[in-house]
Amino acid sequence: MKKHALSLALLILATIVITGCTASTVIMNPVQESWASSQKEEKLYIAAAADLTKAFQELAVQFKADTGIATEISFGSTGTFAMQIENGANYDVFAAANIAFVDRLREKGLTIKDTQKLYAQGRIGLATLKKEGLEIKSLDELINNDKIGRIAIADPSHAPYGTAAKEALEHSGLWEALKGKLVYGKNIQDTLVLLETGNVDAAIIALSIYNPEKVNFLLIDDNWHKPLNQAMTVVQSTKQEEAARLFVDYVMSDKGQVIMKKYGFVLPE
Repeated sequence: MKKHALSLALLILATIVITGCTASTVIMNPVQESWASSQKEEKLYIAAAADLTKAFQELAVQFKADTGIATEISFGSTGTFAMQIENGANYDVFAAANIAFVDRLREKGLTIKDTQKLYAQGRIGLATLKKEGLEIKSLDELINNDKIGRIAIADPSHAPYGTAAKEALEHSGLWEALKGKLVYGKNIQDTLVLLETGNVDAAIIALSIYNPEKVNFLLIDDNWHKPLNQAMTVVQSTKQEEAARLFVDYVMSDKGQVIMKKYGFVLPE
């Protein structure tokens, strides 16, 4: 009986020791927690206009290689992102397709004022698919060419490139005549998808996102619409201000501007 009790006591003691050792590997003191936190990969959350898809994807890779900072970039409509930030969305950096949206956020105290930068000017053009054998030489063909049914532009109610497309069509006297043919993309990238999937016969898209191997592209005179002055800024609520500032500066650097120019952006003077 005594032998059995002794064995039971030893078993209980061993269990306590093992449990204690296990717990010590899980529970960290404040110094350990601070160190572990510092080892986590730093990541910036960026809201970027859809016309930046190709340029920023390449730029993010280079930025990570040079700084070690990872990025998670959401591409979409500038107007939609602006509303999300107004409603408390947790982005670190906002790269807009129109400076007016950045100005609006700044006036509401939602950005860090001294981080606002004009980083590029965008261009638009009329696109058709090469595989369809349809190449347009002037905007007038949108009315006169029987092969053109539906035409896509980004929604001008919230997408700056859609606004520019509308202005260009108004300048050329075609807006009223084409209203019935227009299909609206959620953003400029979605507008390109409408063309690539055959849902429309032509589309007005950004120079920065078209693929010259697949798409015929007629550049539209930039005097036909207001300048697409594109600005970016650090969002006031960021928890990573230093890294966010570094990203903005990187876009503005010689290395960043080379990438922007590669995708057809006009560089700010």
